[in-house]
Amino acid sequence: MEYLDERMRLPPHLTLPAAICLAAATLVTSPGLAAEEDVRDMAGLDMGLVTDRRTDDLPVMKDLRIVRALVTFSRTDFFLSPARGARGLQAELLREYEKQLNKGRGKKDLRINMAFVPVPFNRLIPALLEGEGDIAAAMLTMTPERREKVAFATGGQFTVDEVVVTSSKVQGLETVEDLSGRKVYVLRGSSYVEHLKELNVRLAKKGRKPVIIQEANPHVLTEDILELVDAGIVRITVADDYKAAVWAQALPNLVVHDHLKVHTGGKLGWAIRKTNPKLQKSLDAFARKVRKGTLLGNMLFKRYYVDTRWVKNPVTEQERRKLEKFWPLFKKYGDRYGFDYMALAAQAYQESGLDHSRRSHRGAIGVMQVLPSTARDKNVGIPDISSVENNIHAAAKYLAFLRDRYFASPAISSDDRLAFTWAAYNAGPAKVRRMRSRARKMGLSANEWFDNVEYAALKMVGQETVRYVANVYRYYVAYTLAEELQEKKTGVLEAKRNG
Repeated sequence: MEYLDERMRLPPHLTLPAAICLAAATLVTSPGLAAEEDVRDMAGLDMGLVTDRRTDDLPVMKDLRIVRALVTFSRTDFFLSPARGARGLQAELLREYEKQLNKGRGKKDLRINMAFVPVPFNRLIPALLEGEGDIAAAMLTMTPERREKVAFATGGQFTVDEVVVTSSKVQGLETVEDLSGRKVYVLRGSSYVEHLKELNVRLAKKGRKPVIIQEANPHVLTEDILELVDAGIVRITVADDYKAAVWAQALPNLVVHDHLKVHTGGKLGWAIRKTNPKLQKSLDAFARKVRKGTLLGNMLFKRYYVDTRWVKNPVTEQERRKLEKFWPLFKKYGDRYGFDYMALAAQAYQESGLDHSRRSHRGAIGVMQVLPSTARDKNVGIPDISSVENNIHAAAKYLAFLRDRYFASPAISSDDRLAFTWAAYNAGPAKVRRMRSRARKMGLSANEWFDNVEYAALKMVGQETVRYVANVYRYYVAYTLAEELQEKKTGVLEAKRNG
């Protein structure tokens, strides 16, 4: 079972009715977070009811007309939309639970409100126990350690299996033991790794080769890996059954091997305090209700999954041929300005699909989609960007200027420095500065793009910059994996020739 900081999704057993009433719910801040300007008054409720620490059970919550849900930011579970406020799968579920709590109340009755309290992942259970919220609203794995501290609503009803997922080109998998000797690319730090290691113990006892376990880059999530599998860049992975089933609807080249289970029966649930049995009973009843319907419901599937897909494969034979003519220039200017040439190539693919003839409606031109005004700026000074070389040179020099002027702090990691630089290339450095300031006010790290400033970006400008950085990073991973594969093939051929 994936750990929560990999952004747990809704299991197949926790499905919603086809239409969900989006009840009024309010994003609020935890005691450690600065107030956001969009915090609204909840029908006259004192905001102290949100921020005060309490551990009372459901009857008191109903009397106070507020239930506080601790949530963790995620690009599909819980995120902020400039136009519509809090959104995501967990937000939808919590609003549906709010609807259930208000069932039977008349139009003149005051409503019970669901308040979202954002906290970092590692604060979910501590904040719950300390009374900062009433529900740790993420589908947490019910580990023995967690069971000692908290109770789980819907405990035992929602289970998950970890299944093998492959590209359509993979053949010869009849049992999980047929993974012997094959490379399996999986989420870093997940339970998939542990369960594959357990499989290797069993294989060793039978004298068979182990599974070659390759853990993904820390910023690559399971859905990203599934997209890599669909593109044919990765051949085999492991995913939770519900997540694999959802993404298989959007990614036509995925093959979900439901009969090949690396682990079965993982149990999930929302966490609550052990001293709140009436809240647990209410949530258990809610869980039975939302089990109706089809997987996630068409509405939620379209809303939170279809639009997240990056459909292009940058390492097909056709795309590789396009890249070959630019490769020396990416290497030349990557070396000159301190960038991995594959990072420059990934950005070019996102910007233009490696099409130097492309022109944008804003006037950006060429393979790197550079604005002539940017190229003419004294910090770049390359006025003619019509040639491929000058275009790539101008982009690399501008990227270096952004990186060195705005993101040179040693407190920023190399990965985040690259991400901030991409974000500034897309949105402008002034806007990224405001995003970092907003992140601080939200109680997030201003020095980390991933899982921090990107959520402030969502709040400020919506999906564009977040998706831009995510896509460039995925293409970067794709190129890196393809290069590793090519080097391996070359090494095999050379060994054959020398042998």
